[in-house]
Amino acid sequence: MISGNDFYKVMCAMVPLYFAMLVAYSSVKWWKIFTPEQCSGINRFVAVFAVPVLSFHFISQNNPYQMDTKFILADTFSKLLVLVLLSVWAVFFNGGLDWLITLFSVATLPNTLVMGIPLLKAMYGDFTQSLMVQLVVLQCIIWYTLLLILFEYRAATLLIQTQFPGKTAASISKIELDNDVISLDGRDPLHTESEVESNGRIRVRIRKSTSSAADSINTPRPSNLSNAEIFSVNTFGGGGGYRSGASPQYCMSGYASSDAYSLQPTPRQSNFNNNELDQLEMMNAANTNNTNTPVSVWSRSPVGRLFRHPSPVFSGVKMLWDSSPSSVKFSNTHHEEEEEEEEVEERQGSSTNNHVVVALAAAGKEISFRDSTKVQIPEETDTKGAEISQEMPHALVMLRLILIVVGRKLSRNPNTYSSVLGVLWSLISFKWNVGMPSLVKYSIKIISDAGLGMAMFSLGLFMALQPRIIACGTKRATIGMVIRFLCGPIIMSAASVAVGLRGVKLHAAIVQAALPQGIVPFVFAREYGLHPDILSTGVIFGMLVSLPVTLLYYICMGL
Repeated sequence: MISGNDFYKVMCAMVPLYFAMLVAYSSVKWWKIFTPEQCSGINRFVAVFAVPVLSFHFISQNNPYQMDTKFILADTFSKLLVLVLLSVWAVFFNGGLDWLITLFSVATLPNTLVMGIPLLKAMYGDFTQSLMVQLVVLQCIIWYTLLLILFEYRAATLLIQTQFPGKTAASISKIELDNDVISLDGRDPLHTESEVESNGRIRVRIRKSTSSAADSINTPRPSNLSNAEIFSVNTFGGGGGYRSGASPQYCMSGYASSDAYSLQPTPRQSNFNNNELDQLEMMNAANTNNTNTPVSVWSRSPVGRLFRHPSPVFSGVKMLWDSSPSSVKFSNTHHEEEEEEEEVEERQGSSTNNHVVVALAAAGKEISFRDSTKVQIPEETDTKGAEISQEMPHALVMLRLILIVVGRKLSRNPNTYSSVLGVLWSLISFKWNVGMPSLVKYSIKIISDAGLGMAMFSLGLFMALQPRIIACGTKRATIGMVIRFLCGPIIMSAASVAVGLRGVKLHAAIVQAALPQGIVPFVFAREYGLHPDILSTGVIFGMLVSLPVTLLYYICMGL
């Protein structure tokens, strides 16, 4: 039975966290103390220093030789069960990879570090801190990495489908990335170069586009801060196209640079302007007179950036790229070709930054590829109207590409280093009973002590900067809350009972599954443009309803 003293202890642990969030919200929303740029600086400190140091502090104090196997198995089985069910739904019921990623994030990845440790410690005692830290380690090292792999696989798939439609992609034998290409999310301007080998196989190289390099000195940037911010209003990286799952209203609502927990520079939108377009068109027009000179094809990437590949992939074909929806066109007569060229010239005369029109020479054929602002890969048809299936490169080619970009992103993630270093130190410390030097210990402690408060303060800033608390609509918000606070605990309780978890640990596992939405899944969703409104609502609205919901679970299980 839950006594009044037990309830008071829980409130003493949670009210200070919500107080920090309320102060931050009021400072921006009503008192106008902080500007959006100043919020970016605060959030950068939280992402780069406070949260990683807080993670290291908890992980380094946890004894890895006394981990609770049943508790870890219950958490692992619950996540795997959700992943399997969503995979079956996506494959056999046309659920799709996009919703698989989003629903997996909502159902299984709560805010364990910031909310779970103080809440469970107040409810069930000090031993739950060790349990929560074990889950934090698994989240940072395994589950967030798996989530990142899914996002990068989705981005790579869209890239292949857009740049190499139909059966062309099956001929790709190798995909190489320049050392400065960190991700395929499209937040950095990228272009591709393809080369056809003598055996017909295609080699693709992905590079950072230089189209924005010249103007980057003169073009003012919304924020000169690194994109290590968790939530910043002025570093929107929406770009022009292929942002699946995000409505236009949402994209313009001022969400942050979303590569939180990253040390790479702030990405900039491509400055590919009219002058550069004119120069590119002149160069391609000149090349059409020389059939021996490879001609370049420019198109939008799957995430709104410009990609380039030489024409041998589509040798003998005249290609036209535009940004408004259209179908593939073929012209086989000289008269039709002249009419199409006149249309190209008219479009070139009214070209804007949102349109890229490049005409390539070919013998009697023309194809028009056009992009939209969302991922809508059109069904391709041959000349007889039969549907052409999309093929992909060999699995090993895709696997190598995804592992490279995931490894590069993780290497720039401060939380990766804090988690790994924390585990290594705990292994050494508890194995040989070695204590951390006081100089280092108290240097870490002074920052980690501020970690929880600053993390909640940052959440308050984020809430104040949003135009709406419920950004995805009432229906989706309701479904998200049901999945987060009802389905998640039910699946966790079933997995816990299956592995033999009982008593207080079972109660702790269920309450932990009912914690609000984690921040990192929202960061990834915003970065890759996949349903960020749903994850944002889960973070904001979830924080508001999580306290009464977890208290309700706590009281019901204590009866």
